[in-house]
Amino acid sequence: MQIFTYPQEMPRQASWVRPAAPAAAPTSAGGGGVDVISLGRRVRHLRKAAGLTLDELGTAVGAAASQLSLIENGKREPKLGLLQQLAGALGVGIDALLGAEPPSRRAALEIELERYQRSPLYENLNLPKIRVSSRLPLDVIEAQLGLLHELERKMNEQVATPEEARRANGELRRMMRERGNYFPEYEAEAQRVLAQVGYTSGPLSQHTISDIATHLGFTLHHVGDLPHSTRSVTDLKNRRIYLTHSQRSDHDPRSVLLQALGHYVLGHETPKSYGDFLAQRVATNYFAAALLLPEQTTVEFLQRAKAAKEISVDDLRDAFSVSYETAAHRFTNLATKHLGLTTHFQKTHQSGIIYKAYENDGVNFPMDHTGAIEGQPSCKAWTSRAVFDVPDKFSSYSQYTDTVTGTFWCTARTERSATGEFSLSIGVPYHQVKWFRGRETTARAVSRCPDPDCCRRPPAELSEHWSGNAWPSARAHSHLLAAMPPGAFPGVDETEVYSFLEAHSGA
Repeated sequence: MQIFTYPQEMPRQASWVRPAAPAAAPTSAGGGGVDVISLGRRVRHLRKAAGLTLDELGTAVGAAASQLSLIENGKREPKLGLLQQLAGALGVGIDALLGAEPPSRRAALEIELERYQRSPLYENLNLPKIRVSSRLPLDVIEAQLGLLHELERKMNEQVATPEEARRANGELRRMMRERGNYFPEYEAEAQRVLAQVGYTSGPLSQHTISDIATHLGFTLHHVGDLPHSTRSVTDLKNRRIYLTHSQRSDHDPRSVLLQALGHYVLGHETPKSYGDFLAQRVATNYFAAALLLPEQTTVEFLQRAKAAKEISVDDLRDAFSVSYETAAHRFTNLATKHLGLTTHFQKTHQSGIIYKAYENDGVNFPMDHTGAIEGQPSCKAWTSRAVFDVPDKFSSYSQYTDTVTGTFWCTARTERSATGEFSLSIGVPYHQVKWFRGRETTARAVSRCPDPDCCRRPPAELSEHWSGNAWPSARAHSHLLAAMPPGAFPGVDETEVYSFLEAHSGA
């Protein structure tokens, strides 16, 4: 019997039959652009092999020695014209400059050390960087890399239990950023389904959603004994979708049903790894949102709002009768592709811990050495934290925040759930705020994070008075720090679900 389940927050449960595959190893280089570190070391190697100084090579290609030094140190990417001139002056083809294989063992070690020093791991250590030059002794490079390898190994041991989830989430977020969080294949599937049930415009009603389920060949069954670790259970053998009777839920019942249908429409198979599980969850969330806020009508609504310089997540929420979180997510799907706006989103617990995040606008979210954002504390100066202290909970709160990567405008509001109060915030760079309602706010803050003196390290006066005289009992965020349960559907009790289906199969 095949089933699809939609898990809630993930307590530790029994494993599924199929074990989770190990997470894929992260790549050492960035996206599809030129590897400037490797290119620089290759230019330096070829220049020295040719017996040229920086000044001599600069004269040959018409560039300043200082400019060539930046290129050799991996701090500047040469334009195509200069690249061609360098290849000619060094007597090689462009392919030789762009090759992936380092020209020597020393060059390979220099490249590795340089990449380490530009990684989140090194940034989080707040250590001074070593200038990796030809004068740096080889044994110093080897010793430094040995220390960094051992440090990374020990840090990985400390986070070994949630490591797979964190790395998979980081990889998924990087992919979403590259696509501007826009997935045309899911948009097309949602539009096809809506056309088949005759949807025209307006909020998606329960009746229309029932028509979608019927059209896809499923019957809906509301029960009082749905397994506690699930939001829904789909029995593909009998073509039934089971949903809860209970009204006490943090999730829009329309979204839960549409997500369950999304697994079927998108042709999902049992996930083979936690990365597969996360990707499927993103896909079904996206599909459900694309049904609740169809692309064409939503884009038209947002374009009218942009023309009037009145973009508002609140208005989007009200126009389509969805939650603020769904409206915020849907805005990130469409803002870059259709409005030309970059943006960021975060869902932050009242404790300050980030639960969900997305960005493609350069905002400096905190992250650990694996690149994970979830579970990190948000800066106390940010809108996502300041909104908790605002007395007016009816209106959205807007604020400008000066950060180390620029000034951002954000709008946020808080919502309560069974697991506490959360803030939901959407933000854009300063130069894009002219399109949004709330831009007239006078609220402004300064964030110096990741500088520890910004908000993570207590003021000297407080430290002097209380250091060594306080012993707090920490509240553990178990869903973020506990070991990820093994199996195809993390957190879902296999026996409980199969027993439930067996009990209802003859109903």
